[in-house]
Amino acid sequence: MGAQGSLLFAESPTKIQSPSLKKAKIVIVGAGFGGAATAKYLKILSGGQIDVILIDPSPSLISCPLSNLVINGQMQISDITKSRELLQQKYGVRVIQDTVERILPEVKKIVLQQGMTVPYDKLILSPGVDMIWDSLPAMKDPVLQNRFVHAMKAGSQTLTLRKQLESMQDGEVFAISIPLAPYRCPPSPYERASQVANYFKKYKPRSKILVLDANAEITSKSTLFKKAWSNYYPNMIEYRNNHTLVDVDASENALMFEVQDDVKAAVLNVIPPMRAGDIAFRSNLANINKRWCEIDFLTYESKMISDIHILGDAIQSSTQTPKSAQVANGQAKICASAIYQQLADLPINKTPTFSSICYSVLGEKTGAHISTMHQFDPKMQSMAVVPGSNSISTVDNAQEYSAAIKWAHDIWSDTLI
Repeated sequence: MGAQGSLLFAESPTKIQSPSLKKAKIVIVGAGFGGAATAKYLKILSGGQIDVILIDPSPSLISCPLSNLVINGQMQISDITKSRELLQQKYGVRVIQDTVERILPEVKKIVLQQGMTVPYDKLILSPGVDMIWDSLPAMKDPVLQNRFVHAMKAGSQTLTLRKQLESMQDGEVFAISIPLAPYRCPPSPYERASQVANYFKKYKPRSKILVLDANAEITSKSTLFKKAWSNYYPNMIEYRNNHTLVDVDASENALMFEVQDDVKAAVLNVIPPMRAGDIAFRSNLANINKRWCEIDFLTYESKMISDIHILGDAIQSSTQTPKSAQVANGQAKICASAIYQQLADLPINKTPTFSSICYSVLGEKTGAHISTMHQFDPKMQSMAVVPGSNSISTVDNAQEYSAAIKWAHDIWSDTLI
């Protein structure tokens, strides 16, 4: 199964010559799977008429999907680092490498860190997630953030965690703390535990992994992970549920829990609770529990400020919709379509759909998936799982691993090429 989705129209959008399209300036903040795909599809749908500016501090997209295989050593960081050059060369998207300092919605402008002010007609935020460091007081120290990494944003922390594994002595303990859902990519921490175990099995067979989970149960593919851990890594992974992390004792290299005793380990993979990315949070757009952004699911326009659209991991969605690359890709297409249709004076699609599929690598080169179809539900005013669309692997195998690698290449292509 691939990551490709489609937007179908009765007539080609390139046939529509609208003054409002040509005048429109769309600024997109965040060039990950949501933001970059929105930029590409706005250009495609408008036949290049819409002026699209894409802003991101990173020169490349570093993929969170497959990043656990970099930690494991099966892949290099270069394998998951993807250029945005074709968005400029092929589609005419203007890409600016910078960080947004603040949004001025009253005058429809954004101010960049390097001083530039950029006007917009529509602003699209795909800011991803940031960590709630206040929940772990000691971890507010940036030095500790770089020592006890979360690695839930692929890049330098991915490499740090890999180096920490390499530096461990055989027989030492790796501990990973998992926050209460929702958080980015529900199965990712459990996949990480699997791939760390795979590394230990080869190079440090006496080492152990503690999975310390604030949730009552593994949040995705529970049966598959437990079976894989038992089959591939017997007595190497210990899973403990209902472990709510409250702080870290840096002097003791220990995790401190709400109820249970502290846990010491050679390497601490500390994943804090998450919220919408900083620019959304600082702009008072994260109005749901001061964590997530409320939006209109037909247009992805913010419920707080008009002409600001938000998508991806930053939004509040139904409990059945995971925060994932595939979902962000689907939301990007709905958002791009809605904005194009508004500017071209066309009716907005009232029954948008997208697919959600997530692969996990469990063994050496074995994988498994879970997938659903989602469609807008007018009663819920949200996206809901289409009845009967649920699919989950019964076992992990090499074919699913190959499908996972193909899916990653498909979604990289669909987002950037």
